[in-house]
Amino acid sequence: MERRFNMAKDRYSRQIRYKGIGESGQQKISQKAVLIVGMGALGTHLAEGLVRAGIRKLMIVDRDYIEHSNLQRQTLFTEQDADESVPKVIAAQQMLHAIRRDVEIETFIEHVDSAFLERIVPEVDLIMDATDNFETRLLINDAAYLYHTPWIYGGVVQSTYVEAPFIPGETPCFQCLVPQIPSMNLTCDTVGVIQPAVTMTTSLQLADALKILTETPIEAKLTYGDIWEGTHYRFGMQRLYRSDCPTCGTTPTYPYMNAQETHFAALCGRDTVQYQHPSLTHDALITFLQERQISYQSNGYLIRFHFEAYRIVAFQDGRLLIHGLKDLHQAQVLVHKLSLIHI
Repeated sequence: MERRFNMAKDRYSRQIRYKGIGESGQQKISQKAVLIVGMGALGTHLAEGLVRAGIRKLMIVDRDYIEHSNLQRQTLFTEQDADESVPKVIAAQQMLHAIRRDVEIETFIEHVDSAFLERIVPEVDLIMDATDNFETRLLINDAAYLYHTPWIYGGVVQSTYVEAPFIPGETPCFQCLVPQIPSMNLTCDTVGVIQPAVTMTTSLQLADALKILTETPIEAKLTYGDIWEGTHYRFGMQRLYRSDCPTCGTTPTYPYMNAQETHFAALCGRDTVQYQHPSLTHDALITFLQERQISYQSNGYLIRFHFEAYRIVAFQDGRLLIHGLKDLHQAQVLVHKLSLIHI
């Protein structure tokens, strides 16, 4: 037991020696649980940083699988992961446990909705945003303020980075800042991204995360810059608070947590539509495909097949990703042709 304690102390010795953390700060970090929403470029950097910092538990959620286009910036994945279309959270968990055996990691291969956040957010001390989806951020924002849980926003596109911590009861929320946040409608799928902008974003997020996890007072600011152009700006956020804000105002209604969920959703910038139906099980889908002699591939986590001109990936939670489509009506027509609605 003493040897294990000394090994742990040695492992984090350089972090403990930093005056902003110390032994008391490291002790606090070792007791904390963090949720990361998204396991792409930002999520993989954040997950590795938090696991190496010594957190007790990491919860990671992502609805997608690894493709070769991810490897340029998503640091926990390999070519073999992409060849086999491994779900991102599964590959991340394996790599993170190779880095640190004693960390508790819980994985979720699913779409983030209000039901998921209602279940998970009360269990964590901090939420890290690593999505590329504006609607999901608004949902995270609602859940964070509803359950009084800090969250840290991070965005990256092209060579720009943006970051801001949100602390319920202390700072205005994400909705208050939306008019001030640049490049809101751009994604790396539409205009690209470079690795240095990713690491700049996650460095800022991790620095604020360490402050929150060590319970250090934090001066919350919106940080924005362009790593290619060499520009960097920081803005105070307090004056942006709106008393009529539906999330952090005087009479909050948390509209995104209470919004009606739909079966179909277009994924931003990806020419992909997501369809979800709870009765669409893998067993039912395999039976359906075999009866119609449609060839498919399965890796235990997802099923891949082609129908008409479209590549379709099915997950165990009843989700389909229909690649090559961005029109929701066309996706509905395709699903009806497959007769999947009646499965």
